[in-house]
Amino acid sequence: MNDAFMKEKPILGLVLSMSLPMVLSMLVNSLYNIVDSYFVASISEEAMTALSLVYPIQNLINAITIGFGVGINATIAFYLGAQRKEQADRAASAGFFINAVQSLILMLICLLVMPGFLRLYSKDTGVIDYALRYSRIVFAFAVMISFSLSFEKIFQAVGRMKVSMVSLMAGCISNIILDPLLIFGVGPFPAMGIEGAALATGIGQTVSVAVYLIIYVVRPIPVRITRKALSLEKDVLSRIYSVGIPATLNLAVPSLTISALNAVLAGFSDVYVLVLGVYYKLQTFLYLTANGIVQGIRPLVGYNYGAGEEQRVRKIYRTALSLAAVIMAFGTVICVLFPNQLFSLFTENAATVQMGAEALRIISLGFLVSSVSIISGGVLEGLGLGVPSLIISLLRYLVLLVPAGFILSRFLGAAGVWHGFWLTEWATAAAAFVIYKKAVSKLFANHS
Repeated sequence: MNDAFMKEKPILGLVLSMSLPMVLSMLVNSLYNIVDSYFVASISEEAMTALSLVYPIQNLINAITIGFGVGINATIAFYLGAQRKEQADRAASAGFFINAVQSLILMLICLLVMPGFLRLYSKDTGVIDYALRYSRIVFAFAVMISFSLSFEKIFQAVGRMKVSMVSLMAGCISNIILDPLLIFGVGPFPAMGIEGAALATGIGQTVSVAVYLIIYVVRPIPVRITRKALSLEKDVLSRIYSVGIPATLNLAVPSLTISALNAVLAGFSDVYVLVLGVYYKLQTFLYLTANGIVQGIRPLVGYNYGAGEEQRVRKIYRTALSLAAVIMAFGTVICVLFPNQLFSLFTENAATVQMGAEALRIISLGFLVSSVSIISGGVLEGLGLGVPSLIISLLRYLVLLVPAGFILSRFLGAAGVWHGFWLTEWATAAAAFVIYKKAVSKLFANHS
């Protein structure tokens, strides 16, 4: 496949052709998150609370795996744009191997620390039991998740976005179908309860890997993963890690944030922990969809930067920002108009629904402006500027949000945490725009 289209096609059509498959797959992934939580919530409210407590650690494993994959993606795209295919092969081969080893280590660590971690946030033995039963199965598939996400970033780096879409959708749809079968024991399937939800997730990831392997063999891509190319070359690894480490921290920071906010909210009631968990499931419809745009433009940015097409990089940024703003504006309208209906998907408790609706209305005030932070961070990663992207993420999730939520909760109760979200988004967006402009201007000045 000729990858030169990345610097030849008109920008709007190029961004749409690269992003729409990922947006669609992210929507299906979001649907999986909602459906999975819906079925778990139907077991009991305690099971849903357990899922909310496991989520930060589950997200941490994904963050490290995806973040390193982003480093692989940006490195491959840069080398292809610079016409250095041998280094692109080395980046793919070394990255795939290292990511698998890292995920195996993470699996073992998480299985060991999970009991102690859960006891920090809940004294309810039923909730802890649900969480342990779920996490043991989910974490057992960590290596399979690594294979899936590494393939995803490698295929995206060469512009094969539709393959990523098909693979991800195959895994998510399999998961959605298996959820009720394994949770409730439909037909020949055993009734496994919350373990069934975990197993469905693992099988879904395995299906995704199978699809990638089949397409990799049947329709080869310009970059190959081979034992011969498995060379830990300094230049290749430094490029992968210079983006991969900050990208990992970018994605891992939300896990720390959720855990910190859970600690604040638990001081008021465990119900607020449930509300925060449900919110993070609901917001995936918006933020995963916007992330689909980021996944689409990241290889475009890296390729065009490697090819010296700086003006195209700037135009890609503006185009992606406009598209993300449309998505976030739509999400704001939905959350303001229908918050009760959204939360009632996860609980029949009227008081919980009311608390959740109030939270959603408040938090949604920051959705639209968050487009600036999301797209700025994604473009900076594509350019290999992992540290400025990390600074934006730290501001958005940790440096501003956690203190704001804690301080405001002293005056407004749990609602103070919700107000902390939108205030943080507005402050971070302003900072992100300045950080992006300075970092890109400096990079292009040095490059020229």
